[in-house]
Amino acid sequence: MKGIRGSTEFEKQFIDVFEQLCRRHHSWKVWQDFVNMSACAIANAVDKRPEVWKLREDSYMETIKSYSKDELNLISELLSITTLALDENPAQDFLGKFYMQLDFGSGWHGQFFTPWHVAELMAKLQLGDEAKDQIASEDYISVCDSCCGAGCMLMAFAKVCKDDMDINYQRSVLFVGQDIDEVVAKMCYIQISLLGCPGYVVVGNSLSEPVCGTTIEPDYKKPENIWFTPLYFTDVWTLRRIKSWNAEVRKLEETVKEERESPKSEEPSKSITPEIVRSVPTVHKPPQMPIMKKSEGKKKPFSWKEFFTVKGKGKK
Repeated sequence: MKGIRGSTEFEKQFIDVFEQLCRRHHSWKVWQDFVNMSACAIANAVDKRPEVWKLREDSYMETIKSYSKDELNLISELLSITTLALDENPAQDFLGKFYMQLDFGSGWHGQFFTPWHVAELMAKLQLGDEAKDQIASEDYISVCDSCCGAGCMLMAFAKVCKDDMDINYQRSVLFVGQDIDEVVAKMCYIQISLLGCPGYVVVGNSLSEPVCGTTIEPDYKKPENIWFTPLYFTDVWTLRRIKSWNAEVRKLEETVKEERESPKSEEPSKSITPEIVRSVPTVHKPPQMPIMKKSEGKKKPFSWKEFFTVKGKGKK
């Protein structure tokens, strides 16, 4: 930890708490466990898929066995500090910066995180008037980073949407990330969740193990590797998922109808029964969370402050 210095008050607090945890544990273990526990805590508050919820709960309970009660409070404080830091300044890769400063990055795998100013420039180059046109016609747009790291590119995209394009990204943008490194993928999940970005992060190789399904309703061979953010479960995105599912059903019905009417078809295809159409996947509705609403003045983004009890140094 020598040589690591924070430039802001929250960074200094984060380093101080992290150093206390490293007195009895290796720094990499502390970081890995902090990230895993934080991701599981956020995900299990909203993602109620039974088999996935159980796996994450077991992972959380197994992780806490290595720490005392006081140490667990310190880990909770790390998440509180992260929350307040991103709330005060969303234009930063808070966790990614510490990850690289602590020399956790894997140069062998080409793991070098994008600087914020570069990510912001790329976001500005990608966004144009056509983005608003697509939102007007299709209700939302999506952005994907198939090698997301700690989520810097996605976070920069959210900032540019809000500040430069006047786009309510919580209602009009679906954020998708994927990374082969489980720890950094969870770091991305934590940060875009705290910023109120609807979407999901997938842990896996985007080249050999791409995500199937649709953009808004992904399908992966390991369901537990898809981490849905809290805003993904709000009413507006739930309705869009149901509409997308119904649209897929209609496409299947049309395909079957064409095959049955085609003279080349030797065997009639099985029809899609009404039961299939009615069997819309059960959507677990989480506790109501505030969503950024339209106003004539400057839009205030969703804040996570009220969802965390901050004690000690983390309190503003």
